[in-house]
Amino acid sequence: MTTAIGKIVKSNTHIDYVCQVYGPGELVTQPSPTDYAFAEFVAIELNGYGSDNSPGALIGVIYNTLLLNPDFGSLGPRLSPRGEQEIFTPDYLSETATLVGIIALGWREGGGVYRQGVPGLAADVDAPVRRLSDEEICAFHLDGAGRLSLRYASVLMGMNNPLVPQLLLTLIDRLVALFPEQSRQLQVMRNNVAWKSIVQPAG
Repeated sequence: MTTAIGKIVKSNTHIDYVCQVYGPGELVTQPSPTDYAFAEFVAIELNGYGSDNSPGALIGVIYNTLLLNPDFGSLGPRLSPRGEQEIFTPDYLSETATLVGIIALGWREGGGVYRQGVPGLAADVDAPVRRLSDEEICAFHLDGAGRLSLRYASVLMGMNNPLVPQLLLTLIDRLVALFPEQSRQLQVMRNNVAWKSIVQPAG
């Protein structure tokens, strides 16, 4: 069983989304920090994806975390102590939030077929986000011939973000554990990414 993480609150680009993690009281079972950790694979549920408009999902990975705290910088005196604010202005206290950045790496069609690449559809505001199971991660990384595929690596490497090399290294390490028979090929790719992460910033 996969874990519900949060909901989409905005997008920065067609494939770059911001998810607000569910806070206390929003779910019976609160997501733990490991559920929305760096390099965790997630699904953003869609209303439809296919000719029959059957439910689908964007498949993505968490690449960043932001903490939202309206109290930061307000160093002046308070009109009421925090205990009274919880009674009279509970909405203000609930404005603190944890946000995670998600890059869409592909999608799952309504029939359960996984594709890697830039998805044609975009997610809606409030679209639910959940953590992927190991079985779903494996299915996403196999092409039509049953071969391991990381077509999204070029999209990630093209992003102007210093976290991308470490993101790819972490993803490859995760895949080595899921596809031990492909460890040699994955290690070659890992060495290449590690080398580029050192050489490119310097050059």
